[in-house]
Amino acid sequence: MSKSSVKYLSLAALALLAASIAPTSASALTTQNYNSKGTVTFTAGTDTTGPVDPQDPETPVVPVEPPGVTPGGPTMPDNGLTIVYASSFDFGSHTVSNQAEVYNAAAQKLDDGTTRTNYIQVADNRGTFSGWNVKVTMTNFTTTNAALIANGHGTLTGAKVTLGDAEIQGDGTANPADRFAATTTLTPGVQSATILGATSGHGSGNNLLDFGGKAGATKDTAVKLSVPAGVAGAAKYTADFTWILDDTPAN
Repeated sequence: MSKSSVKYLSLAALALLAASIAPTSASALTTQNYNSKGTVTFTAGTDTTGPVDPQDPETPVVPVEPPGVTPGGPTMPDNGLTIVYASSFDFGSHTVSNQAEVYNAAAQKLDDGTTRTNYIQVADNRGTFSGWNVKVTMTNFTTTNAALIANGHGTLTGAKVTLGDAEIQGDGTANPADRFAATTTLTPGVQSATILGATSGHGSGNNLLDFGGKAGATKDTAVKLSVPAGVAGAAKYTADFTWILDDTPAN
């Protein structure tokens, strides 16, 4: 065997020996995932703050009704959608007129002696964001005066009520109602179009629609009673207003 061959074999042997005594490298690290969860549950609200200030919707108030008026309204239903409050309208006392007349409603009174605009308040605490809408109807203005009834003046025939300068007040809610009618004229026995409503994704929390006017005013010039000439007798006439809330989303 030549010297070169011996040298080659010796180098090969040394390489093999070095490989056999070299430290073994560490095994590659492995990772493991374990998934846990966090949960929270919300239920439909079944209470409400009650009526709030139409000029400051985060402040609770106590409305005062016109003399002799006892409104009939629902309490918060189990599904969390309700009309919290709707103003009754006091058009005052006037001398009999044989001309067509327009009378402004008194402003909404509060128990602290201040006044606000007339308004309607809807609370939606269902947590569904599925929308809703409100319509309104009114009856004829009628009197219980037997003599006027007998001579054909027991009803203010042709009288109409206008709810004007309407504006949504949604402070305090992230998704206020987004549909309303700026002006609605009510004819006895005819249901209005939607005056306040919410499309899908809107209308949660407290939602108010106030009818113009200014805080502190004694008359709400946005709410008017129009009476034709020659129909009013010397008596008190009363009409019923029905505010209709359903869970159909507004358009």
